[in-house]
Parts: sequence; C-alpha cells; structure tokens
Amino acid sequence: MDTRAEGRHQPRIIGRWIGIALGFSALSAVALHAQPPRPPDQVPFARLKAAAVVPVPLRPGAAETPDGLVLPTDRGVVRVPAATGVPGSPVETGRPCASLVAGLGAIWVPLCEAGRLGRIDDTTSAVGPPVTLAVADPAGRIATGVGSVWVASDRRGVVSRVDPDGGTVVAEIRVAAAPSSVVAVDDALWITSAAGDVLTHVNAHTNEVVETVKVGPRPGRLAVGEGAVWVLNRGDGSVSRVDPKTHKVTATVAVGADVAEGEIAAGAGSVWISAPGVPLVRIDPERNRVAQRFTGTGGGAVVVAHGSVWVAADASATWRIDPVLIAAMRP
Repeated sequence: MDTRAEGRHQPRIIGRWIGIALGFSALSAVALHAQPPRPPDQVPFARLKAAAVVPVPLRPGAAETPDGLVLPTDRGVVRVPAATGVPGSPVETGRPCASLVAGLGAIWVPLCEAGRLGRIDDTTSAVGPPVTLAVADPAGRIATGVGSVWVASDRRGVVSRVDPDGGTVVAEIRVAAAPSSVVAVDDALWITSAAGDVLTHVNAHTNEVVETVKVGPRPGRLAVGEGAVWVLNRGDGSVSRVDPKTHKVTATVAVGADVAEGEIAAGAGSVWISAPGVPLVRIDPERNRVAQRFTGTGGGAVVVAHGSVWVAADASATWRIDPVLIAAMRP
C-alpha cells in the first residue's frame, strides 16, 4: 500500500468532516433561531393593586390633560385631577365620539351625531362655540399640534387643519381613503388609513405628505413613544412597529384578534393595549413581543399619563396602577 497516497487523501477527509460538522452547527443555530418566542405570562387582572380607583369608567377616547385626565361620558366629559382622583362636575356637550384631546387652551370634543367639534375652555370649563366639522371615523382619534387641531374629516381621505381661534378649517390634507386616527408629535402628524393599509407621515408645518408606510390590515388606533410609532391593526389584532426616521416597519407583534378594536398607548417603558374582555396587554419594546396578558373582566381603554397606567377596570370604575408593579407581576 502506498502510504504517501494515503497521506495525500487524509486532509481531504478531515476537511469533509469539518464541513459536515459546521453544516450541522449552522442548521442547529437556524433551528434555535426559528423557535417561537416564549408565550406571554397569563396573569389574572384581579391580582393587580390599584393605587387609586376612580368611580367613573374609562372609555375609549379618554385623554391626558396637564393636571389629570378628561373622560368621555354619555352626555359630555368629566375631568379627573391626578392629584386627588376625584371626578369633577360633568360638562355637557352632547355625546362624544372618536377621542378627546386637550391642547391650545381647550378640551376638544368630537360630536359625530351633530357633525361638530365641541370645545371646552381649559380654565373655566365653559362650553364654547363648536366648529362645524364631520369626523370620518367615530372610533378614531383627533390631535392638537403646531397651533392647530387635526381631524380626519372625510372618509374619502381628508384630514382637516382647524384654527383654534377662529374655529375654521384652514387647510385640507389628502391622504389614503378611510382615515381613522391622527397623532401629533413635535412637527409630525401620523395618520392611519384602512384603504391600502397605510400609515401616513405629514409635516405639520407645511401640510405636506412626507411618506406613506404599508402596515398591517385595517390600521386603526396608534400611539407614539418608546422610540417608535405603534399601529394597532383592526384586521388581525397585530401591532406594526414603525421607525419614525426611516419609515420602515421594523417589527410586527402578533397580539390577537380579541384586541383588534381596542386602545393602544405607549409610555412608562412599555406599549399597552386594552380591549373589551382583555383588560390589559403589555408589549416589551426591547424584544418586540407580548410580555404579559392580563385575564379577567374589564378592559376597553388605557391611558399612560402622570406616571401611571390608567385602565378600564369594569363598567363603573377606572384603575390607576403603577407600571413598575404591572411589569413585575407573574402568574
């Protein structure tokens, strides 16, 4: 036997075994990476301890004010100071729809049935003259920013810019049809539209469309915070995470069809969702996954304000909860 030939073949054999070993290692790494994420903790909502209980239900459309919250009621609004948690006297405006928003010296109240935008003086709580303006989506949101009130006012794809002093529409911005929610942050407007499943970024100074981003099916409510724009998609209950600088969807978080018509808020280190029958869901923005899902009665609305998470506990009460306590809860 030619030992020299055997020696020449040996490196090739060793090389093949190394290649096979590396191949198995790579496959193992892919398999490990492809494993589904750990399911979220399922925690009974009743185990949470409220720092305060407000004897008024939190409904969709509640909004933060400089000193507390303003909550919609059947016939108007009620203010809740964060310092006391004691509701003030109700202010009758007619039945609100969409969302309330506080800013520019007033609380702005969409009144879908009347085709008007009501206003309440932020200091005196006096009801001022309304603005004649339709609201495209009774389950959407309105916003204030850059000296104006912004309302998705026409299902054909119009967002109206309202002068708060004159109470008149001073500009109309064309976006995709079926606009729903508007959120204003700094000089940016973010608008969801069900037609085409898009999120539109508008420059609030120039009224010009900056970018249109494809998100999940039938985008509805949205929130801005924790480094991203978060869109709750009504079509499947997923949440699209959008980078506000690159306009790219950087993650899609599967939450569940049972939260599709719910509220979403961002702040206090997490993204929060509440829907009827689903009291609270917490998304970890560092990992882009659902970290906790609270079970039991309650749900339907959530607001992050004044260092707390405010959530609908039942049909007659709102809970104010420490977000650190929520994140620490385990089954």
